[in-house]
Amino acid sequence: MVREKLLTIKQVAEYLQLDTTTVYSYAQQGKIPAIKVGWNWRFRRKDLEKWLDDNRKKVRRKK
Repeated sequence: MVREKLLTIKQVAEYLQLDTTTVYSYAQQGKIPAIKVGWNWRFRRKDLEKWLDDNRKKVRRKK
């Protein structure tokens, strides 16, 4: 079994082009798929990509 590398808040912020405080806030509020490991938030890239696709579809439906 191959384990994927989990991303940090800083890495996600760079990937999504958001501020780290925004990513942290989204994670706390459950607005973005995240995993709490001890005191730290971690993210799976495949979850983020699905989240982006799902949200893009929602925006298209509203138009």
